[in-house]
Amino acid sequence: MTVHIAGTPVGDGHPAYVIAEIGLNHNGDVELAKRLIDVAADAGAQAVKFQKRTPEISTPEHMKAMPRDTPWGTMTYLEYRYRVEFDRDQYIEIGDYATVRGLTWFASPWDEPSVDFLESLNVAAYKVASASVTDLEMLRRMAATGKPVILSTGMSTMEQIDAAVEVLGTEQLVLLHATSTYPLPAEEANLRMIQTLKATYPGVPVGYSGHETGLQISLAAVALGAVAVERHITLDRAMWGSDHAASLEPEGLAHLVRDIRVIEEAMGDGVKKIFPGELAPLAKLRRVVA
Repeated sequence: MTVHIAGTPVGDGHPAYVIAEIGLNHNGDVELAKRLIDVAADAGAQAVKFQKRTPEISTPEHMKAMPRDTPWGTMTYLEYRYRVEFDRDQYIEIGDYATVRGLTWFASPWDEPSVDFLESLNVAAYKVASASVTDLEMLRRMAATGKPVILSTGMSTMEQIDAAVEVLGTEQLVLLHATSTYPLPAEEANLRMIQTLKATYPGVPVGYSGHETGLQISLAAVALGAVAVERHITLDRAMWGSDHAASLEPEGLAHLVRDIRVIEEAMGDGVKKIFPGELAPLAKLRRVVA
């Protein structure tokens, strides 16, 4: 099965759909967001993704009053969430900029009003963050839009994923294997889950959302059949913010996309044949002709 996101096919037999996750790495700065969009476009990604919250609703109650040291001084966690959130005009500005750069943009809503907010901007798709897999009411709101939904599966059991898939349906669904450890150690990557998800949900495109620091695990995911790859991006991994350390810098993203395309070309069709490049060595080296 193939899912189309803004006209781009996502599924087996198509180039891996590369999503550059900007998330909150813009730190509430539209110009920084635009620079990250440039990084994604220059690297050859197909999409950029943000996060959209209604902080009063999406922030867990026990976290709201927690103090948070920020570049703008110490504030409560709730105040910080408001500080880094884009409003409608800002989303229109960065969305238009992404479109001009040839990228599809969408976001992970963290609450039902955020789904409505994004729908009012006519996003091409929705992304369910791993933390939201069990928010079935929000998933119902997403499913009702009829748009493609990309579901990350980190920090979730198979039973929880089953419940989410039942709500979302499989016609417009892309699953992403994920482990929500930041940064991700190799021993927790569990890449064989890509095949498990493919077998559990036949026909549903399965990709990979990575939080590791390097490229190897994401590239291995493509070799194992991932049809989409999502990675956080940053201008500098040393920047302030919770996701920067597990993000790719511009050169890393460019290398990731380059190497994904090489791997795809190298996979072939599984049919044994003698390639043109083998003919000269064959004539030179084979003594016994069958």
